Amino acid sequence: MKILFQGDSITDGARYKSKASEWDKNHQIGHSYVYILTGLLGMNFPERHLEFVNKGISGNAVTDLFARWQTDALDIAPDVLSVLVGVNDCLRESKKIAPDLSASAYEEHYRKLLTMSREKNPDLQIILLEPFAHIEGQQNAGASETIRRAILLSEQKAVRRLAKEFDAIFVPLQAAFDEAMTLREPSYWIWDGTHPTEAGHAIIAREFLKKTKKLFDFEI
Repeated sequence: MKILFQGDSITDGARYKSKASEWDKNHQIGHSYVYILTGLLGMNFPERHLEFVNKGISGNAVTDLFARWQTDALDIAPDVLSVLVGVNDCLRESKKIAPDLSASAYEEHYRKLLTMSREKNPDLQIILLEPFAHIEGQQNAGASETIRRAILLSEQKAVRRLAKEFDAIFVPLQAAFDEAMTLREPSYWIWDGTHPTEAGHAIIAREFLKKTKKLFDFEI
């Protein structure tokens, strides 16, 4: 089973990307929630020969994913596709003079890349992770909290709709982070309002495994 993780910096985890660095197996998967998932699933199921591929790229919005989807998704031919994208879309959109609070372009491009993947592999299992943020703690955002919150909420609703439309597994994350932030200060989990800490990445991995229990036959 080949599992492809796609997204932005939250997925990227500062992984090595150059051909010249492929020999260094310690840095290919990055150090994000993907690293945690790869470790847990790989440790528990060595006999399954699971293959993990991380193609998240820091700074990407859904349009950036769309632009590189052929080489970084379709050509890889995964059995399982996991996507987490949206926080950069939210920040970019919020800086426009007239931001689209419905996140319609985000949903349109997201639907196109999922459609391409499902057409390439009708049996593809899709996992969509909910975009999340600590809006009040975002650094250098440049737009009002009200606008950013409205856009993010629209994105979250869009991902839920897409999960239903494509019969995908939906992994809610915002509520999990909100609950965690009642236990410790927000920066303990999302240090700049956008990027999770080690503890924050563990939350993502935990919620991922909760929702994919039937797929991987693994319970955390």
